Amino acid sequence: MGVNIEIGELSFTGFGRLNTERVAESFQRELTRLLTEHPVRFTGREIDLVGGVPPLPPTRSARRLGQALARAVHSGLTGVAP
Repeated sequence: MGVNIEIGELSFTGFGRLNTERVAESFQRELTRLLTEHPVRFTGREIDLVGGVPPLPPTRSARRLGQALARAVHSGLTGVAP
């Protein structure tokens, strides 16, 4: 059984120029790690996290931003603060 996470659009404000491909790669890698180590129980439901993601830390690192975003999404899925 797999998990399908759909993200329509991400908009980063206040981060300067970002390598969005690296953010996406880091996000996917970290979220995969988190879901492997701390699985989420799904019951065929949809979860809408819009507005539920905590503020991300200010950083210029695409890798760190991707990791922080993945942790925020995982936290929203589990209901446990990162």
